Amino acid sequence: MIEKTWYTKMINWRERNISQRNFVLFLSLLVGIFASIAAYVLKSLIHLIQNMLISRFRPDEVSFWYLLFPFVGISITYLFVRYIVKDDISHGITRIYYAISQRKSIIKLHNTWTSIVGSAVTIGFGGSVGAEAPIVLTGSAIGSNLGKFFKMDQKTLMLMVGCGAAGAVAGIFKAPIAGFVFTLEVLMLDMTMTSIVPLLISAVTATTLTYIFAGSGFYFHFTVYEPFIVERIPWLILLGIICGFVSLYFTRGMNFLEKFFKKIKSPIQKLLLGGVVLSILIFIFPPLYGEGYDKVELLLNGNSASWLDRSFFINIGQNVWMLVAYMLLIMLFKILAATATTSPGGVGGIFAPTLFMGSIVGFVVATVLNEIGIVVPVTNFTLAGMSGLMSGVMHAPLTGIFLIAELTGGYNLFLMLMIVSVVSYLTIIIFERHSLYAMRLAQSGELITHNKDRAVLTLLKLDNVIETDLTELSPEMNLGELVKIISQSKRNIFPVVEKKTKRFMGIVLLDEVRNIMFRQELYNRFNVNQLMISPPAILKDDMPMEKVMEIFEDSSAWNLPVVDSQNKYIGFVSKSKIFNSYRHLLVHFYED
Repeated sequence: MIEKTWYTKMINWRERNISQRNFVLFLSLLVGIFASIAAYVLKSLIHLIQNMLISRFRPDEVSFWYLLFPFVGISITYLFVRYIVKDDISHGITRIYYAISQRKSIIKLHNTWTSIVGSAVTIGFGGSVGAEAPIVLTGSAIGSNLGKFFKMDQKTLMLMVGCGAAGAVAGIFKAPIAGFVFTLEVLMLDMTMTSIVPLLISAVTATTLTYIFAGSGFYFHFTVYEPFIVERIPWLILLGIICGFVSLYFTRGMNFLEKFFKKIKSPIQKLLLGGVVLSILIFIFPPLYGEGYDKVELLLNGNSASWLDRSFFINIGQNVWMLVAYMLLIMLFKILAATATTSPGGVGGIFAPTLFMGSIVGFVVATVLNEIGIVVPVTNFTLAGMSGLMSGVMHAPLTGIFLIAELTGGYNLFLMLMIVSVVSYLTIIIFERHSLYAMRLAQSGELITHNKDRAVLTLLKLDNVIETDLTELSPEMNLGELVKIISQSKRNIFPVVEKKTKRFMGIVLLDEVRNIMFRQELYNRFNVNQLMISPPAILKDDMPMEKVMEIFEDSSAWNLPVVDSQNKYIGFVSKSKIFNSYRHLLVHFYED
């Protein structure tokens, strides 16, 4: 008998001595710790690289190094991903969606560190994206792999992925509530009451460690904001509507540009185009360099003229309208800079671009209103713009509200943030059902949503309900041979399949031949080819389960054949088996 390894002994000891519920709480604590460390390492690496490269640039001089650094950054990242990682690590949030809905919440082990390296180099050298999506993927990968290491079931793995995401957002922003809400709202995990506590543990643990590592100050440092007053509600509604339309521009613009870059088949051509575009944009508009949070802080502290440092436009700072025009150009080109960073091979997300553009929207709206005689606080509107754009782009009003409140300590401004975020969200959902994150999977029916029916159907795979025990008939069989097969079968439906090619041809139903099956004089007169009929519908093996159920409903069938892309027969699916599997999954994932 083979002696048990230490790993097997540990798993067995845990199962005997620690209840599942308590062990999940312990795992959520570990996930929060590791996610916070990962977030701190990533931010430190980005700041280290940026300080090495641009800290000595003079604010009153244009630097031609901006033409080189961004291109070098995405080139290094491209080589790292292509030759070392050898896997796609872009679109971090979308990859988490895919892992939850299509891979049983299993995320590859390398994702626990590769996104940190890739995004640190990309952003440190000037890539115009954010570090949040990579660190969320990292945190989720940590949760997934910890759960897999301790042999947790799929339901717990999904929870650990959520804990990793919550811990990552909470750790990188010092925002525990935002991290918790992000998991429920953006990742769309329909958690039960028993799942809430682990999420909170991960978020609070990550935030606490970040305070220890980085100090207790808020993410953005500013001192002046005005209390909410009712008279400004109409202008806040106006800002919310504008944020909604800018969110629509962001979503559709990014989607269009990503499709444009995908059409370029040569990776080298894509890298050259993206690198050149990004470098030129940052050279002309230096605020596009990196995440841009330093520029957001300048707006919050009333130093908008500092946005012109190191640019050709440094002398227009005294003209308000020129400054507004300059910022609007930066906002328009931000999505191009972000896409030019990620599409050729850079690693980063849209969290930072969203907050960056939102601060511009809020600042510009407040500045214009003040110039035409309507007095509003610029800092308040800048904060509200950030919340509104995040709400619109991510379809996550609660995340936008709590994140901005926790980033800035502006807890007295909740009502203002709520008005702008909700109006922005209501504006964009008129035009776009899904966020930029979810859009890619929603188009293929692979997206889990808060709708429990659809979520369970997404988790339920067609492969798991295909029945292959039906007796196959060849079209040349005569009625006598068919009757012999029927006498030995417990099924009343028989697929007709071509012998050599396995091509599906039709079905024979017991009810269709019952009236002639006992007439022996007809046994040699009829063959299967004459007796078979076409099924009400045919399923493809790559169909999402929601589409499968639609076909069952439309055809009123209880059994349907499944074929592959070459029309080769695979098996049958029964509606009753789908219902049984559906009930099992529903109980498994959504019981308290």
